[in-house]
Amino acid sequence: MTQAGPVRPDPSRRIVLGIGGGIAAYKVCEVLRRLTEAGHEVRVVPTETALRFVGAPTWEALSGLPVHHGLFADVPEVPHVRLGQTADLVLVAPTTADLLARAAHGRADDLLCATLLTARCPVLLVPAMHTEMWEHPATVHNVEVLRCRGTVVAQPASGRLTGADSGAGRLPEPAEIVELATLLLHRADALPRDLTGRHVVISAGGTHEPLDPVRYLGNRSSGRQGYALARVAAQRGAQVTLVAAHTADLTDPAGAEVIRVSTARDMRKVVLTAAPHADAVVMAAAVADFRPADPASDKIKKSPSDPDPLSLVLNPDVLLELLRCRPTGQVVVGFAAETGDSERDVLTHGRAKLARKGCDLLVVNAVGRGGAFEVDHNTGWLLSDDGVEAELPEGPKSLLASYVWDAVVARLEPSS
Repeated sequence: MTQAGPVRPDPSRRIVLGIGGGIAAYKVCEVLRRLTEAGHEVRVVPTETALRFVGAPTWEALSGLPVHHGLFADVPEVPHVRLGQTADLVLVAPTTADLLARAAHGRADDLLCATLLTARCPVLLVPAMHTEMWEHPATVHNVEVLRCRGTVVAQPASGRLTGADSGAGRLPEPAEIVELATLLLHRADALPRDLTGRHVVISAGGTHEPLDPVRYLGNRSSGRQGYALARVAAQRGAQVTLVAAHTADLTDPAGAEVIRVSTARDMRKVVLTAAPHADAVVMAAAVADFRPADPASDKIKKSPSDPDPLSLVLNPDVLLELLRCRPTGQVVVGFAAETGDSERDVLTHGRAKLARKGCDLLVVNAVGRGGAFEVDHNTGWLLSDDGVEAELPEGPKSLLASYVWDAVVARLEPSS
């Protein structure tokens, strides 16, 4: 049994939160609140223009620390050097087109850009701008330059922009920004651009099988792990198709196409349609094994007598069907939520499922006692069809997702 890799512990960290001069700066107040509530020390460094959108008193009240933005403020402390040198992460949101250009060219004409030059920790830039600016060749080039240097430039979301405009360039939601930042604090190399040019299909959430128009058979899956897989894949450059069953009101991952389904048979139809065009398929959804044989067309009324016995039938095995018709070279990952019993432990059940299904990789999670379902963290084992087994360290679900994509990338055939 191997260990997936070193993981940094999760105590308080020093974070520099840079604020660019865009209207989306107001959303970053929530990012700051979430980071400070997680116990991190967050030093806010706004640009001069950013303070025209959200003033220094707001940032100081939320962070509990003074805000400086000029190169000549607090000169004896040399903040333009010390901030970057002592940070565990530099996060800039929103990162405007102008700020991307200045960072790409190594400018140091304000405190934030000078901090970027002195930082030796992970740097995460979260762009926000109009679509035309995001897609302009100059911005595309600047992003490429920064990524080649090791800076993580996040994929922006698509949606409503300033005014009536809509398209790519929207700032991702605060929860997603914090998730990416947290991932980099755990694992600095979690977001390489090694899925660029690849198409991946991911299933997430729990299916609902109707008993009647009101009730259903379901499970406790929140969809968080599947969404984390989609979010990490998109930030690693993949074209992502996320087939989402019922989830816990999760925000769609930036850069992913989301197709919503309800039942196991819905999931089967969409996955089998999308999968032939994918380089990899990750089946993280909790697909119901059974469904009611004869769902009632009207609500089943409560009566003093016992209800009629519930007759169940097997649902299609989506993973097994997928494996039977997959194209050559496609990597398929399954998930197994297991509990031990009197005969076998969780890992033994997982090994048996890997042998039975025949997928390339299988993630095994121990459920129950607060594990796997309805929580933000996860752990488990990554089993391979060649007999290699890796224990996955406990951490945020995005951390587990990063290790899964490492294993997938190692198996992908070179792109033509």
